[in-house]
Amino acid sequence: MPARATDARRAAVLGSPIAHSLSPVLHRAAYEELGLTEWSYDRFEVDEAGLPGFLDGLGPEWAGLSLTMPLKRAVMPLVDEVSETAASVEAVNTVVFTEDGRRLADNTDVPGMVAALREHGIEQVERAAILGAGATASSALAALARVCSGEVVAYVRSDARAAEMRRWGERLDVEVRTADWSRAEEALTAPLVVATTPAGTTDALAAAVPERPATLFDVLYDPWPTALAARWSMAGGAVVSGLDLLVHQAVLQVERMTGRAPAPLDAMRKAGERALAARSRD
Repeated sequence: MPARATDARRAAVLGSPIAHSLSPVLHRAAYEELGLTEWSYDRFEVDEAGLPGFLDGLGPEWAGLSLTMPLKRAVMPLVDEVSETAASVEAVNTVVFTEDGRRLADNTDVPGMVAALREHGIEQVERAAILGAGATASSALAALARVCSGEVVAYVRSDARAAEMRRWGERLDVEVRTADWSRAEEALTAPLVVATTPAGTTDALAAAVPERPATLFDVLYDPWPTALAARWSMAGGAVVSGLDLLVHQAVLQVERMTGRAPAPLDAMRKAGERALAARSRD
């Protein structure tokens, strides 16, 4: 049932570390735009050990939670229902609480990635490359299952990571080939490159950006731009940023938690941009 503007409801983002999260900025901007004046959205430092107790201590005023690392998998046995998308990547970033106290888990990262790509005109590509094989890479593969008709090459640092990515490919029905990170420059010629690595990891690849690059989806948003994204843009290539992803997945979270749709994407994006600009000045 859609939320009423007078309902005093709570939501929050949990994780460890969590101080850097932009989620409060985005969700609060949405509440303001939607007229949900009694809604609040906070952040809490919660690790895997503390998650069960935190969930059990929540009252009926709670509408939902956003989850970041290291909680995306740890929460799965603690909920009543897991969506097909979340189950497919074994990662939950959203929990919605029903009026009867049930905990419904979902993953908005995957459809958020697809929406961010579509916003930039990427509906279908013949092949793609993924840089990295961490937690975000499985969501990237699930998103590519919807937009890539051919092979995905994942550039990784170890045999264990390579095997893991191939398993994810089989599970998600994506044709995945792996290559050693030492060959990562080869990825930059793909029609779509998805960088899922931590800050600084792809900096050395900036010098290898081709003369006419296609599309780079870099999931980082702070610091921004990354060296790779900056060079890519200078060369005339299209760049989808981590903020694009963050906003689109947050839009879906707001809609699920509040029952209001569509969520105000533009207002949320502008709030995120202002917050990042303020950080860069500090």
